Amino acid sequence: MPLKYLIWLLKAAIFFTLFAFALNNQQDATVHFFFGTQWRAPLVLVVLAAFALGLAIGALGMVPRWWKHRAAAHRASATPVGPPESPLPPMHHGL
Repeated sequence: MPLKYLIWLLKAAIFFTLFAFALNNQQDATVHFFFGTQWRAPLVLVVLAAFALGLAIGALGMVPRWWKHRAAAHRASATPVGPPESPLPPMHHGL
């Protein structure tokens, strides 16, 4: 069986597992914030929101490193690249 079918089966299994998780967690959950505020939503939505917030915070934490690598790549592409210089002096042949 080709590899693309195995990958497709793996993706389908992950999808159906997450779908079953969503169906089994439809009861309301309450998230309590500061100053007495709260949010009531289905549990699966609360989990999804927490996951999305974690992804966003993780990506924002990586932005300075991305800028640093992008600047380094820009500096490297701005330097002219020529043939390497030989450590030996040029040889002159004459009569």
